[in-house]
Amino acid sequence: MPGPALRRRDFLLGSALAGASFAAAPWLAPPAAGKDSGGFFRILTGSAHTTTFPVGVTVASAISNPPGSRPCEKGGSCGVPGLIAVALTSQGSVANLAAIGNESIESGFAQADLVYSAFQGEGIYFRRAKQANLRVLANLYPETVHLVVRRNSNITDIRELAGKRVSIDRTGSGTRFNAEIILAAYGLRMNQIRVLEVDPGEASELMVKDQLDAFFLISGQPAPTVGDLTDREIARVVPLSGRQIEGALRRHQFFTRDFIPANTYRDVPETETLSIGMQWIGPESLDPDLVYELLRALWHPRNRKILDAGPAMAQRIRLGTALLGVSVPLHVGAERFYREMKLIT
Repeated sequence: MPGPALRRRDFLLGSALAGASFAAAPWLAPPAAGKDSGGFFRILTGSAHTTTFPVGVTVASAISNPPGSRPCEKGGSCGVPGLIAVALTSQGSVANLAAIGNESIESGFAQADLVYSAFQGEGIYFRRAKQANLRVLANLYPETVHLVVRRNSNITDIRELAGKRVSIDRTGSGTRFNAEIILAAYGLRMNQIRVLEVDPGEASELMVKDQLDAFFLISGQPAPTVGDLTDREIARVVPLSGRQIEGALRRHQFFTRDFIPANTYRDVPETETLSIGMQWIGPESLDPDLVYELLRALWHPRNRKILDAGPAMAQRIRLGTALLGVSVPLHVGAERFYREMKLIT
């Protein structure tokens, strides 16, 4: 359990937009009208150097309604009455799933591929106990694979990473898991590159010092770390394309084709790559009524302004794609919500 200072810091970040005023408009009844679901609700996200954390902050803002706030129907917060949601940084999807699996956290974000692998006991979870208590609250947005290289390097193709200094992120991160898959798809073995295991923040610092040639980053667009490096003319992005991608798509159906639009980053043209869905996960034991209220709050029409004022990936959180790529059971509270919304029958 984080200490009071950490909880307060993350709540202040997570509720920065919660004071926004909205015009009155009927939709569903305000979440749990007359009921106070009070207390802290934590959301594990990822590195502060990816978009996962600021998206988590935005989601926390939408679902929070601290004690003493004006009620939704009177122009106040349309979050869950009495709830203070906090977004916490973490090492990424694998660490988040472990915390959810042992029920030491209320919820977290995780890549769709790792959610499925953990639930089924496959992939990196082979020969481990299946995390059968994982439940999906919602699919949120696509996470894009970035292969970032030094601007002044001669690397124009992933196969040219052989012999180079390459960070594949830390053990326990979703980025590392998928970097290994992608490298293997192009015929690159770990012993053919000079592997570094640092998070995106450290990788960026090493690249600035010319101590790193490339690093993988899986993040929503635009990723702050990549934007900073390209703005400073230190880095560029290499495409992931060619027949090798076809094989990766066939063998690993959690990947989908994606692209980085031109000028998302300075001097980076439209770039072909891959993406993976980011999902909001909780343990099966999470209170069904609370989950139902969280989802009603997240997609309350008045909270659309909070999502649209957030980072680009928060703007892509839509009710219509909430079940996209979901391959493990929904939480019973989520299932109730989506049935009411007629997204499932």
